[in-house]
Amino acid sequence: MRSLILAAAFLLPTGALAVEAVEVNARDHSCRELAQIIQQRKAVFVRMGIGGRSFRYPPARCRLGDKYDIARVRAANGEMCVLNYECVYDPQSFYNRFPK
Repeated sequence: MRSLILAAAFLLPTGALAVEAVEVNARDHSCRELAQIIQQRKAVFVRMGIGGRSFRYPPARCRLGDKYDIARVRAANGEMCVLNYECVYDPQSFYNRFPK
């Protein structure tokens, strides 16, 4: 019973650990500025055209069922940024194998 309680405590997110994502437009910043914003804010939703991507720093803080990956983003000056903080859906994850 004690191990079940410990497992639940580690798997359930707490309010203290939750980080609210900040929305940023990629076309308004340079690559260096984007990287700094992601590192400072810890959770950022970068808007790119119609859609967008979620970035978390450090990458180990992705949600359950996600994995971190490398993303390419076009910045304000047209330069292609390579960011390795992207959290993407992981179909191979244990948490995504069962229907909800």
